[in-house]
Amino acid sequence: MDNYFYMRDHSVMRKLVFISILLALVVITLGAYTRLTHAGLGCPDWPTCYGLIDVPNTAEQIALAEKKFPQSKVEPNKAWNEMIHRYFAGTLGLLILAIALLAVKNRAQGTPLRLPLLILAIVIFQAALGMWTVTLKLMPIVVMGHLLGGFTTLCLLFLLYLRLKNHRVNHSDFSIKKYGRFALFGIVLLTGQIALGGWTSSNYAALSCIELPICQSGWQQQLNFEHAFDLIPPERHSYEFGYLSHDERVTIHVIHRFGAIITTVYLSWLLLVIYFQAQTSTFKVSAVVVGLALVTQVSLGVSNIWFSLPLPIAVGHNLVAACLMLTLIALTYRLRRKI
Repeated sequence: MDNYFYMRDHSVMRKLVFISILLALVVITLGAYTRLTHAGLGCPDWPTCYGLIDVPNTAEQIALAEKKFPQSKVEPNKAWNEMIHRYFAGTLGLLILAIALLAVKNRAQGTPLRLPLLILAIVIFQAALGMWTVTLKLMPIVVMGHLLGGFTTLCLLFLLYLRLKNHRVNHSDFSIKKYGRFALFGIVLLTGQIALGGWTSSNYAALSCIELPICQSGWQQQLNFEHAFDLIPPERHSYEFGYLSHDERVTIHVIHRFGAIITTVYLSWLLLVIYFQAQTSTFKVSAVVVGLALVTQVSLGVSNIWFSLPLPIAVGHNLVAACLMLTLIALTYRLRRKI
């Protein structure tokens, strides 16, 4: 009977984790949409919006909101972007709490415990970053940290889902397992590139370079590293729309471009080696899936420059970055999985 309840809870947990992964992808997409529509300060307070659980819409509500927050103009469309993001993020937090409680309940039967508790701790910290994003008025390091926190939550949920599956590696593919450490380094490299993307976005440097492949002519003379990567910025009333000089933003963007080139070349090499040395379709298909995600991500990055950062493509660039990371984690997990 105890085994029956454990198997039932294990199945429920897997379903909750799967739903949480999908929801985390939605939250990341909504976060990107909120940031790119300049709605990060659509609500000047947290967790409410002008003191409400929704958004001031009526003339009376707007008048009261502007009286209570005279420094903020009420823009319902931006406020709704922010609040919808919060609703989904809050729902994700509750699901992760349920996963952690199930893990505690079934810890004696071998259910992973430390990973669900770590995810819960990160989500709690992620909520704090969401609050600081508002209270510190879009300070770049906080905005980037909030982005990375969302990606970390998603990746750890996906890792938990993989651990809850009964996965085995075909014996004939033991020879390519040596590339597991290279795939792990690829994850580190991609994480750094995502962080650079977050720093570029949070400092409003996405359109500082408008030509390909690196930047417009003369960019070498514009490089200025003095304050481009200062984690603690000078105190300001608000960091919305950025505070760095043009040259510093060009520097950030150029480093992001170089990071993209290095990451693309490294992952392309890794995927080609794995594809041609693998003996089974499992790793060949995995390499192709990661490759497709990589090609899509590079295409979206180029399109952002070519078409001057259109909203759908810019949001898609964030979403596909998450998908690329998940596919790379799946490949790495298979390479490093012990029998």
